[in-house]
Amino acid sequence: MKPLAITAGTVLSAIGHGLEATEQALLTRCSGLTPCDFAGIRTGFIGRVPDVEKHRLSVVPAGFTCRNNQLADMACMDDGFMQAIQAARTFYGAGRIAVVLGTSTSGILSAEEAYRAVDPISGYPPEGFDQARTQDLFSLPRFLAARLGLEGPLLSVSNACASSSRAFVDARHWLEAGLCDAVVVGGADSLCQMTLRGFASLGLVSPELTRPCDAGRSGISVGEGAGFVLLEREGARPDATVMARWVGYGVSSDGHHMSSPDPQARGAVAAMREALERAGLGACQIDYINLHGTGTSVNDAMEDHAVQAVFGPEVACSSTKGWTGHTLGASGIIEAMFAVVMMRAGFAPGCLNVTRLDPAFGSRVLTQTVHMPLRRVMSNAFGFGGTNCSLIFEAV
Repeated sequence: MKPLAITAGTVLSAIGHGLEATEQALLTRCSGLTPCDFAGIRTGFIGRVPDVEKHRLSVVPAGFTCRNNQLADMACMDDGFMQAIQAARTFYGAGRIAVVLGTSTSGILSAEEAYRAVDPISGYPPEGFDQARTQDLFSLPRFLAARLGLEGPLLSVSNACASSSRAFVDARHWLEAGLCDAVVVGGADSLCQMTLRGFASLGLVSPELTRPCDAGRSGISVGEGAGFVLLEREGARPDATVMARWVGYGVSSDGHHMSSPDPQARGAVAAMREALERAGLGACQIDYINLHGTGTSVNDAMEDHAVQAVFGPEVACSSTKGWTGHTLGASGIIEAMFAVVMMRAGFAPGCLNVTRLDPAFGSRVLTQTVHMPLRRVMSNAFGFGGTNCSLIFEAV
């Protein structure tokens, strides 16, 4: 595949606003997880972005106000992202920049709040509840396009926890088809009762800080966040600064089970091998793998099996969810930006909270930060229903 250029990028999560704060938190091994205190829920820990509720949207219609769009707005105001979009819009025209974003729950928190406030006599939700601009899965790209002044085609991707990774793939298809000249790619997912209570009902929420790859791991910590990149054909805009290149991807859908991964890891293996093939790379040419690494017993074991099958024990890997929690549909873009940060700063962060690495694991899982040159990073995202996506990024 011909590489595409990442010419701007930004990230927001529980460990901070923007690339610099993210780099510092990763380097200093400072987690953003705190005891859950959301919507009256006190189970486990969460990766909560502070003061989202206080953030006010501007420029766009008031009906777009919801936690998910607030996160997206906060993210796009960091790292000079809006200025970069303005420069690209001037060069290409607003109608030639597309928006492709991933989310798993969109603004469902607004619907939860509206349901609690339903009029007991009429059965109607409260006046002012705008389902189309909040809960609807298409709300996020509509909001961001309006916020950034873009008029190109829009797409919302909801592929569970692989949503914002898969958004890269759909964006590439549009660029190849000539539907646009640049794409804002990324996603957002926000805390809500459905995910917090839903994962708890499945027995997947850890009562303690999530411990990916630990022998005693007991589940996930749910997080929230957002991130975006501007994706362009390399060299198409002469004054664009390239942060990193996206050089390969692999996707699969094994459909093993609605909520449990295939223990044989066939879909994960297929996605990683396809990503290497598209990039024209051998396994030994990947310097580090950012694992999906949710912290559940079966998911981490499956991924270790897959990494062993494709890479053996040589390639360093770890999960970063001990910092942010599992940000669900936003995890792909957040961890893609982590990959950019790591390549630029030259380090691989070992898993947080590990007291004893699972002795059954055969892959080279890091438990401490290692300073090393990273030329190429693979980032994995595996979602409910057997949807799998592996992306490969390359330093400039």
